[in-house]
Amino acid sequence: QVQLVESGGGLVQPGGSLRISCTAYGISFNLYGMGWYRQAPGKQRELVSSISSGGNAIYADFVRDRFTISRDNAKNTVYLQLNSLKPEDTAVYYCNAESRADPQAYWGQGTQVTVSS
Repeated sequence: QVQLVESGGGLVQPGGSLRISCTAYGISFNLYGMGWYRQAPGKQRELVSSISSGGNAIYADFVRDRFTISRDNAKNTVYLQLNSLKPEDTAVYYCNAESRADPQAYWGQGTQVTVSS
């Protein structure tokens, strides 16, 4: 059974930092591209960042130079470092796993990030 388990969310003040993590179970992690998406209340889910199986990363314009994605294949874990957080970054952050060799995409349950003073 495939599971993506996110952790590390919480409440942080504007300008602060958080690191959220997603650990994958039941997949050959090194073969999957991993992504972070977010969904704020009343808004559609949107891509924040993704990292390919080869380690190439892309970022949405609204987080470029503030967030950093990384992966540790030995730990089956993908990370998102969130710096210089803004209130508009408040959302549930979801982990995603996709592979060209697997027709199924997988999602975690989400972790809440709240940026507020």
